[in-house]
Amino acid sequence: MSSYCCGAMVGGKPTWTLVAHAGTVCHSHLIVSLVHAHYINQGILENKKLSVNIVDESWLKAADRMGVISGNKEDKSEAFSYTIGENGAPLIDDAKISIECEMDGNYELENFDNFICKILATYADDSVLNADGKIDYHVFKPVLFEFPTYQYFKVGEKVGNCGKM
Repeated sequence: MSSYCCGAMVGGKPTWTLVAHAGTVCHSHLIVSLVHAHYINQGILENKKLSVNIVDESWLKAADRMGVISGNKEDKSEAFSYTIGENGAPLIDDAKISIECEMDGNYELENFDNFICKILATYADDSVLNADGKIDYHVFKPVLFEFPTYQYFKVGEKVGNCGKM
């Protein structure tokens, strides 16, 4: 699955965490699953806003660090240059694609908050868009996280067309 670095406001400051469990659940919603103890959860629950910033190799080291240090022990607000999105979520400036979301619900399961997130806005840097304004995955290569080996991989070459194999 892709690597995501999520952001939310806690106490008026942004905080960040690397997310291993996240993905699309329908065209309009994502799911972000985080252990209850994560510091960022309180900001998501309180403000109901978060960003999902898609990690690429250019800022992987900084994103990886957000999964190693705890916001409960260290202030992560200055880890990235950021912009507040039009809906109030902090967006990582280095992310070539960021998705601003609103928490639509929380399904608690086995010590995890599973945030159902309505997509409010998607921001993409012009450098990763093709002539039609769509993401060009020949240019943008998100990092994939492989569980349980804890390894990162880059998106590779096209291997086929859906429904035409």
